[in-house]
Amino acid sequence: MPTTTREARVDFDLPESAAAVREGVRAIAAKYDQDYWTRCDEEKRWPEEVWRELVHGGWHSLAIPEEYGGAGQGLLELAVALESLADAGAGGAASFMYLLTPAFGGLTIARHGTEEQRRAFLPKIASGELETCFAITEPDAGSNAIAIATQARRDGDGFTVDGQKIWISGVERADFLVLVTRTIPAAEARPRTAGFTVLLVDVKEAVAEGTLTYRPIPKLGTNTVASSMVFLDGVRVPADRVLGEVDQGFAVLWDILNPERILAAASGVGFGELVLRTACDYARDRAPFGTPIGAHQAVAFPLARIKAQVELARLMTYKAAWLWDRGRPCGSEANIAKLTAADAAWQAADRAFQTHGGMAYSLEYPVARMFRDARIAKNIPVAEELVLAHIAQHELGLPKTY
Repeated sequence: MPTTTREARVDFDLPESAAAVREGVRAIAAKYDQDYWTRCDEEKRWPEEVWRELVHGGWHSLAIPEEYGGAGQGLLELAVALESLADAGAGGAASFMYLLTPAFGGLTIARHGTEEQRRAFLPKIASGELETCFAITEPDAGSNAIAIATQARRDGDGFTVDGQKIWISGVERADFLVLVTRTIPAAEARPRTAGFTVLLVDVKEAVAEGTLTYRPIPKLGTNTVASSMVFLDGVRVPADRVLGEVDQGFAVLWDILNPERILAAASGVGFGELVLRTACDYARDRAPFGTPIGAHQAVAFPLARIKAQVELARLMTYKAAWLWDRGRPCGSEANIAKLTAADAAWQAADRAFQTHGGMAYSLEYPVARMFRDARIAKNIPVAEELVLAHIAQHELGLPKTY
């Protein structure tokens, strides 16, 4: 056995910055009960009151460098903020509040924007003057990002963009759209990941010019933000609105997709905690046969198992965010975090439904909304089957099947 000692490098304590974020966001969320979130969902409206408080406190601009008006923190702090908001009552509604502008806009521009872009965009994001959204998915390509067909053609000192995107959340609020395009068609690109270019599109300008239109898609849940079909017909984008390099946008794309998966995982962790708490509160109070139903192992043990799953998902979520903040590879960790957190949240919602029995079907309880919102996390931002394919190929060394 070695006789020398060295300082331990594993530390499971959250840094003080993240602990402060947790308390700050929880204090805001505590002001809004489940009836508030239910009303926002029923009225299909953005939780504007909560958003304004997050902006006012700087809790949305955690990952923006201090010189541009942000807190100078990282993805870990964003993940903790999102988890805390979901846990404290927002549930699935919390996801897009931290994905659309804090991550897709602030985090991406901070890492891949030019100095001019950072000066132009980040202070306005930090102050709440500017909001963003993200567009990659297309009707025909689906989950196969390589096959997207939205084309950006060089046109004088900029680009002209034509194509369609689907399931684009928040475009109706956004000032700028972080748009993934092809500047080399997929059939001609060598390697296949070449030819991507990420553009910043002025949404309001394009709408005014009639070159960008969108149509909301009626959907089952997460109705606090609309998700739309987006049509791009001759959208003009100046050359200084390219994020990263022309034709080399795949590097930028991975620095959007991995944080998206990590933040989706953080949402699942917080959502799982919220749903478990809802189920346990009911199980402690409900006693149709004289004893609280939570005293019975058939009710208690499934909830206890889900709690274990949530805690494991939390560990991987924090690890993935920690790796990303240090510029280290985190693709597998981000995928595993998303897979386990989404499944834990769904299992929690399903078990909460069963725990409430027939009352889960009543809209007087929040369980129905939680049930709807939890299910989609198994499909977005990436389907669990594709996550499993990634793990099989990259972690197990099994042959690629797609």
